Amino acid sequence: MTPIIQGTQLTKSYGALQVLKGVNIMVNKGEIVSIVGASGAGKSTLLHILGTLDRPDSGSLIIGDKDINRLSERELAKFRNRHIGFVFQFHHLLPEFTALENVCMPAYLMGKSDAEATKKAQELLQFLGLANRMNHKPTELSGGEQQRVAVARALINQPDVVLADEPSGNLDSDNSRELHKLFFELRNQFTQTFVIVTHNEELANMSDRKLVMKDGAMLPSQ
Repeated sequence: MTPIIQGTQLTKSYGALQVLKGVNIMVNKGEIVSIVGASGAGKSTLLHILGTLDRPDSGSLIIGDKDINRLSERELAKFRNRHIGFVFQFHHLLPEFTALENVCMPAYLMGKSDAEATKKAQELLQFLGLANRMNHKPTELSGGEQQRVAVARALINQPDVVLADEPSGNLDSDNSRELHKLFFELRNQFTQTFVIVTHNEELANMSDRKLVMKDGAMLPSQ
């Protein structure tokens, strides 16, 4: 097993509120790990730190072979766009752009040509069953379709890890099941690594490992 994420003694406070209290986490390449726990346990804060959207107050974070604490803000932004994909509960698609254009955005940020970005985006949308929806804008897509476009966008730069925060929280049970199945297909097809914060017990139990957080700490594995 090759670790892709190693977080050691991660802490984070907002004012007097300590949200993370020395969290240790290790995720291996190609693994699907879910993080569960009550609201306020620190799950989303941990995910934001693992995604380099926020920095810990103390502790170390290694992603791949990079020590995240040593990167400048500029290096961090570049690293994030190249190595990490995000899927959120609310898909955050840009309403004025088509599904295809939305998926291409991170590739453009990485300096890919229009032809290269479009080709990769088309392949992903096809794989996700959206071949005939590429030129539709978000308002013309169902909730499940919008979330699959968001997944394609997260995958376009072939990131080392995809972080998902309540990805099925906004979907009905059928679409949730489809999305969950999709994560496993993507892992099998692309050896994709997923870290998923979820309240969905079904998804959590399908994962390779389920980590439980309580009051800013990671409970020992069962």
